[in-house]
Amino acid sequence: MTNLEIWLLAAGLAMDCFAVSIASGIILKRTLWRPMLIMAFFFGFFQAMMPFLGWIGASMFSHLIESIDHWIAFAILAFLGGRMVRESFKDEECKNEYDPTSLKVVLALAVATSIDALAVGVSFAFLGIRGITGILYPIGIIGFVSFALSLIGLIFGIRFGCGLARKLRAEMWGGIILIAIGSKILIEHLFLG
Repeated sequence: MTNLEIWLLAAGLAMDCFAVSIASGIILKRTLWRPMLIMAFFFGFFQAMMPFLGWIGASMFSHLIESIDHWIAFAILAFLGGRMVRESFKDEECKNEYDPTSLKVVLALAVATSIDALAVGVSFAFLGIRGITGILYPIGIIGFVSFALSLIGLIFGIRFGCGLARKLRAEMWGGIILIAIGSKILIEHLFLG
């Protein structure tokens, strides 16, 4: 994967965090730096750790399916991207159903928004990322981008509220990015590889 692809993948994965952060900012209604930084930290941490865990698990058996690894990477990214695009069209009202200052809630949201990243970690193993040094860069970028977009999302939610959140369609754009990266991987392996 190129640097640009890693940054785009990180942005695509972080869109769930961004969307949840906007909703959390709407609930907060005012800037509270401590809970905002805690939320952004945990979102970034779990977005980085899940691909690492997926990569560790898949690295153990990736050599067994080398002939179809590009299809698996494409399927994972296309599925996740398609789901994100579909979810972006659901008409949801902004609701105050959770407390974004509660550590228990923040941890639950961080895990929930990072499950997709676990599957991306599996695709990293199939793409041939070997050794701990090879995985540190992509997961570091994913964690950083998720932290930054979560903080930006919180500030957006506080400042602009629900109307802007719907107009941005962050999940849709994140899904499109994941599908594009998966398609590029498949095309490279089938026609250029």
